[in-house]
Amino acid sequence: MNVDTIADFLADQRDETPDELQYLIIQFENFWERKLWHQLTDALIEFFANPQSEPQRLKFYKVFILKFADKINQLKLVDLGLKAAATCRNTKDRFAFLTDLAKKVDNENSQDAYVYALTAVARVRLQMRDAEAARKELDKAETILDSFDSVETKVHAAFYQINAEYYKAEMDFAAYYRNALLYLACIDLSSISPKEREGRAFDLGIAALVSDSIYNFGELLQHPILAALDGDHAWLRDLLRAFNRGDLAAYDVLSDHIDNHPLLSEHDDDIRQKIYLTALTESVFRRPPHQRAMSFATISADTKVRKNEIEHLVMKALSLGLVRGTIDEVDEVVNFTWVQPRVLDMGQIASMNQRLGEWGENVNKLGNWIEATGQDIWAP
Repeated sequence: MNVDTIADFLADQRDETPDELQYLIIQFENFWERKLWHQLTDALIEFFANPQSEPQRLKFYKVFILKFADKINQLKLVDLGLKAAATCRNTKDRFAFLTDLAKKVDNENSQDAYVYALTAVARVRLQMRDAEAARKELDKAETILDSFDSVETKVHAAFYQINAEYYKAEMDFAAYYRNALLYLACIDLSSISPKEREGRAFDLGIAALVSDSIYNFGELLQHPILAALDGDHAWLRDLLRAFNRGDLAAYDVLSDHIDNHPLLSEHDDDIRQKIYLTALTESVFRRPPHQRAMSFATISADTKVRKNEIEHLVMKALSLGLVRGTIDEVDEVVNFTWVQPRVLDMGQIASMNQRLGEWGENVNKLGNWIEATGQDIWAP
């Protein structure tokens, strides 16, 4: 297609464009004629970002953008392609479009753009219920990402977002939780709608509760996304906070919500076991290191677990790496030597501050005692 044909195309499109966007078509004509590819790309991104451009995006991409696609930033080309793909008639057309786009940017110097397009292909495969093929695309993208020293944040965000969607579909709750939090770390929360924020916060909370390997919710509780859990979903925020501090009384008050949620109800026994383990680790954490020899009776009182089940509870905590120590079965005492580091809430930080103050006082008392009892030695 020659320059005159492109000029005719832009002129035709100008007639179809809403009045408030026509200045951009004029810019397209100017930048095209002057071969100002950077400025032309930015103008196109502005045009595609406007919802009113939706009916024209595919035409612009196929007729206009592809004529200079190899001359512009390939990440921006993929950005334009993704917005054009969103207007495809059906999933099959969108898959074909995105597959061609990924192939187009699969070059040595544009592997970041290739990963960006590949994750979009994986998303469509998930929509087509082809999880196995989606996993292959994501594994390929991850391998390339791992080879980069640095890459634009939006590329990582796209990968973590689709990876989280894959693990959600596969009901791998721990992997979903990790990838969803990594995605949120890559974006500005204000860029997603309040409804989406609420949905993501809810899914993260449910995943944290039903996962068999997440026992500390501090990272989620301190994330701004949790503020989206209000109104009808405020109970989930309160439940997560109760878990994080091992609060069995609060858990019992909120347990009706577990019974009313199908997924939580299905994992009810595992969730109850988790709150017992959290109560145990919190009980150990609250104690100074020199007071961590705990009798079975003390642990039973702190965790509300029957005394004859304490040994099993402690062995479970030891096997999960939540605590370290030894069990004296004869004397029914557990000597804890270590507890898993935790992300602390303000109440736990206040408790630690109090313990540090007590430790400082004990150090001062020891210093004073040494000074008093050793005067004869220190005397000149």
